[in-house]
Amino acid sequence: MSQKILLHTKEIDIILNRLACQLIENHKDFKETCLIGLQPRGIQLTHRLAEILKLEPEIDFLEVGKLDLTFYRDDFRRSDKTLTANTTEIDFIVENKNVVFVDDVLYTGRSIRAALTAIQSYGRPKSIELLSLIDRRFSRHLPIQATYKGRKVDAIDDEKVKVHWKETHGEDAVYLVKN
Repeated sequence: MSQKILLHTKEIDIILNRLACQLIENHKDFKETCLIGLQPRGIQLTHRLAEILKLEPEIDFLEVGKLDLTFYRDDFRRSDKTLTANTTEIDFIVENKNVVFVDDVLYTGRSIRAALTAIQSYGRPKSIELLSLIDRRFSRHLPIQATYKGRKVDAIDDEKVKVHWKETHGEDAVYLVKN
């Protein structure tokens, strides 16, 4: 197994700041917008973006949540492994809000399809957008595209994109791993 670094700490910081600026351009003060990190891998990205957004003087209110997709996925019954659900933490109403789903890697689009189904349990959003750190653009199974993209990556099927965060892995980096 070999791996190649796609992004290092400085590049990730630049991308996060650019994504935060794009969110501010489109959502201004975030009074009608919430960020929802998709469990498990979108959570750290959501926290990082929230930290950057909270530094902006015009943003004094920011709702951030976590959404578990485990039992909404179309492939959850296809494995012999016992599934362990993550927690969902949405302590606000999404009814008539602009919801921004946040995930680390957009691959086939199946997680986003599951998120679209799962969020309906919390209300009917006004709009839903997707923010993804990495867009694996040639691997889509469903017609889903990110509104906000950190970086596009061309990876073939035997390659994986792994995102490491200093809080969980000791470093900020994105790797392309080949089996």
